[in-house]
Amino acid sequence: MTTQQLPSRLVFRTPATAVLGALLFAVGAIPFAFAAPWLFVVYVLPIAAIVLVLRLRTTADAAGLVARTAFGRHELAWTDIRALRVSERSWVRAVLDDDREQVLPTVRARHLPALALISGGRLADTSPPPRD
Repeated sequence: MTTQQLPSRLVFRTPATAVLGALLFAVGAIPFAFAAPWLFVVYVLPIAAIVLVLRLRTTADAAGLVARTAFGRHELAWTDIRALRVSERSWVRAVLDDDREQVLPTVRARHLPALALISGGRLADTSPPPRD
């Protein structure tokens, strides 16, 4: 009989290869950016995309969640989280005890079973059971 080993933490983030798309956009914008003196501001878009890809993430461990947004970091203990709400686009938000909602960057509905597992039973796994 094999025992299942739980990871100590889970990190949900955009794959780093997404940076390649932003770099490709920057290279493709070279002729446009040099067409007029003020058009160099087009490079703000790929720079912002790279920063977001590298910055946005949600880390889950036995203590709770850490949501890193574009301009902040929010630490949430499992005891402070009342529920998880899934939006119509399948993004996940943590509903806190004081009815505030905290966005969990890059966490999708398909990640809920993993969050339930890492929470140690503090969050219920609402996914349907597997078929035989």
